[in-house]
Amino acid sequence: MTDNSTDNSTDEKIVRRTFDTDQDRPAIAVAETVAELEGAETTDLVTMYDHVDHILDHLFSNPPVREAQIQISFSYEGYRITIDQDGRARFVEVE
Repeated sequence: MTDNSTDNSTDEKIVRRTFDTDQDRPAIAVAETVAELEGAETTDLVTMYDHVDHILDHLFSNPPVREAQIQISFSYEGYRITIDQDGRARFVEVE
């Protein structure tokens, strides 16, 4: 996982990360990122699979052709999370 940036130029705080699609298990990487943002342990969070099942893991392990430009968005632990098939992720805190 690579830290990219935090964008505070709007009213929304957007945290960007890039996950290594060959190495990272995306559900775990998402949980670790949210735990980091919340100053919590991953064990304090709701299980990722209650929200997105194995969809994220399949996005990286069996990706569609690049031209498909697949993007998955979901809500988890107070964040709206969008992950692209190339590993780019955005975390937007929702109220």
